[in-house]
Amino acid sequence: VQLQASGGGLVQAGGSLRLSCVVSGSFHSISDLGWYRQTPGKQREMVARMDSEGNDNYAATVMDRFTITRDSAKKTVDLHMNSLKPEDTGVYYCHGAAFLAGKGWSPGRKVDSWGQGTLVTVSS
Repeated sequence: VQLQASGGGLVQAGGSLRLSCVVSGSFHSISDLGWYRQTPGKQREMVARMDSEGNDNYAATVMDRFTITRDSAKKTVDLHMNSLKPEDTGVYYCHGAAFLAGKGWSPGRKVDSWGQGTLVTVSS
């Protein structure tokens, strides 16, 4: 399972960016898709994620500013970021949990995969 993220860049505070991630490879189905970010000296933290039924949850720091969307047919997950703040600066990673092919039509074991990370810089 491979994830390819894109869309990072430099933006002024108050601006918007959209991150996109496409999932490829061989697997039975995709479970959760989400976005995490990491800043220097801090652990990677969950920003937003969505399960296969469309249920989403967000970090408190981005609630009402960020929106995660998912297209199951295209196997993509986007993060729409509005009202960006300098503290949103970081490397954003796309994450996906997928079930590999199992016996017959059944799902096999679940694996976690990460994209390569895309840098978001918000200037004040």
